[in-house]
Amino acid sequence: MKPILRDPRVQAVLAAVLVAYLKLIRRTVRWRHENFAAVEPALAADHGALALFWHGRIPLCLVMGDVWRVRPKRRCMISPSADGAFLSVALEALGYPAIRASSAKKGDSAKARALVAAFREAVNWVDDGGVLVVTPDGPRGPNEVIAPGSVQIAKRTGAPVYLMGMAASPAIRLKDWDKMLVALPFGRGAMVWDGPCYAPADADEAAVEALAAEWSARLAAATRRAETLVQGRAD
Repeated sequence: MKPILRDPRVQAVLAAVLVAYLKLIRRTVRWRHENFAAVEPALAADHGALALFWHGRIPLCLVMGDVWRVRPKRRCMISPSADGAFLSVALEALGYPAIRASSAKKGDSAKARALVAAFREAVNWVDDGGVLVVTPDGPRGPNEVIAPGSVQIAKRTGAPVYLMGMAASPAIRLKDWDKMLVALPFGRGAMVWDGPCYAPADADEAAVEALAAEWSARLAAATRRAETLVQGRAD
């Protein structure tokens, strides 16, 4: 299956389908933003920023992408996997070129070197004033658990981090590892913003892990709040 997914022609078709779907959901779902004031200073600034949302909400991401589009420099971090290949093609077509990075298994020196290179590229991008969008629990999970990499980038750059909880209804929830939410047209959608969060430059390994746990809880809370909004159980 992977060789098929890596075929450029297959990737082009899958990317075109994904782009069409993302545009359909953006245009037909009634979207609501909560606590949008939290991110407004970053939209008007010229310093770097990180924006985090869960991997399982990728089908909703174009609404988030439209918000950050006011910033001229923006990229996303995508896995080098076969699935990530067509996703990166789609997001580049939507104005978000990818930095390809994924966690490396112990003993895999080639992937470890690639990860280090991608981390440096991400740090340089944010240091240079770019916005970097990351799904910090992807591509393998655990679901809704932020890996330390995003915290490390924030630590190295001093950039603010914004957490974006997203939900839509009606939607289909897949039974894969991240419980991906596939929104249906003509429903309701919500984005709940939290931040800015910061990682101190002197944070040690324990502090980084603590921040990852804290941000995971906050992003999960923002996501649950978004789910409540689309179900009409909140004002």
